[in-house]
Amino acid sequence: MTEAPEYTMAQRLGAEALGTFWLVFGGCGTAIFAATAIPVDAQMAVGVGWLGVALAFGLTVLTGAYAFGPVSGGHFNPAVSVGLAVAKRFAWRDLPGYVAAQVVGATLAGAVLLIIARGIEGGFDPVETGFATNGYGDRSPMGYSLASVALIEVVLTAVFLFVILGTTAKRAAVGFAGLSIGLALTLIHLISIPVSNTSVNPARSLGVAWFAGGDAMMQVWVFILAPVVGAAIAGFSHDFLLGRDRDPVA
Repeated sequence: MTEAPEYTMAQRLGAEALGTFWLVFGGCGTAIFAATAIPVDAQMAVGVGWLGVALAFGLTVLTGAYAFGPVSGGHFNPAVSVGLAVAKRFAWRDLPGYVAAQVVGATLAGAVLLIIARGIEGGFDPVETGFATNGYGDRSPMGYSLASVALIEVVLTAVFLFVILGTTAKRAAVGFAGLSIGLALTLIHLISIPVSNTSVNPARSLGVAWFAGGDAMMQVWVFILAPVVGAAIAGFSHDFLLGRDRDPVA
């Protein structure tokens, strides 16, 4: 999950858009379609629950990192791009393009999910169901406050960046970064789905919030700001706490 300059910028941005599409489609799609039990022919089909959603997000990042990471570095998350830039692992000049590609990929995934969801018998309302959006207060799965949601998003995004920076360092074991990062995201979701429905990724939050009504959009600012703050904290402090490992990117 670092910069891959041997590819053209168009290829790198395409890989970021595809990877972010896959993350939102796989993770949010699992939350929308498979998380809860659904009655089928007078029987109750078993949903995957929060554990299944957590695994889905981890698996999308794991598979995306190996599929698209060699091209773009496999950020799939504006907060990750910011954190890597702060840590001097990624060029600031490339940040706007990466963020735009990530938001576009996430939004396309949200749009495709909505089209599929509306095909169910009886219809589908993304506002009423929440459409896998993040939230606080009455939009938090367990009713957590804005302060609790903001704090957990900052802390967990910072930890996520520490894992990314550590597993992509020269001193790290070669070839295991995608596995470690995917498992870290799974654990992050296990911790925070009850609190915020887990963002740690502004693109993931925006990708579904666009379609879930005004209340979702009014709260999405937290899931843009808090992950970026957490990522920046990790980017600033990583070398001080754990030592510099590689030459900075210009």
